[in-house]
Amino acid sequence: MSKAFTREQDEDADDDLPAEQRLPASTKNYITPAGWERLRQELNQLVKHERPHMTQVVNWAASNGDRSENGDYLYGKRRLREIDRRIRFLTKRLEIAEVVDPERREATDQVFFSATVDILRGNGSEQTLSIVGVDEIDLAQGHISWISPIARVLLKAREGDTVYFRGPDGEEEIEILAVRYQRIGD
Repeated sequence: MSKAFTREQDEDADDDLPAEQRLPASTKNYITPAGWERLRQELNQLVKHERPHMTQVVNWAASNGDRSENGDYLYGKRRLREIDRRIRFLTKRLEIAEVVDPERREATDQVFFSATVDILRGNGSEQTLSIVGVDEIDLAQGHISWISPIARVLLKAREGDTVYFRGPDGEEEIEILAVRYQRIGD
């Protein structure tokens, strides 16, 4: 395998992601303002702090002599590659990001990206879900990706509608209790 082919594969950062974080082909990277800001802050931290620090460590380790058995040097080089890969990934994601602010959205009872939806599940439990970008998923807070199966079922439905979700436990009836557009995350 040639180096060029290996590097080409490394450039496609989506391949390393779990399926729920990969963007479908030819779709936009929708993201909320809070999610965009988190990605931007992470990129800033990597570029201005972590990478320069790791570069200093590698330079110091290289000056110690034999690099083949120098743990600091080997670890530092590996860590620099990881940082550079993450910087490339974040840069690409931010370049293609389309920020959708739920607070600026026209009021509607229909579910779209950035909606916060109160639902009544088939087992009688109520749940609040916020439909966010693939880089903002946080199931503990009820933030689900707009490309997730349950979000796809909810999208374009209206308050008061009943939708059917086919999950791993079979088909489930879900009633949409409320739809609102409010600030998500932070």
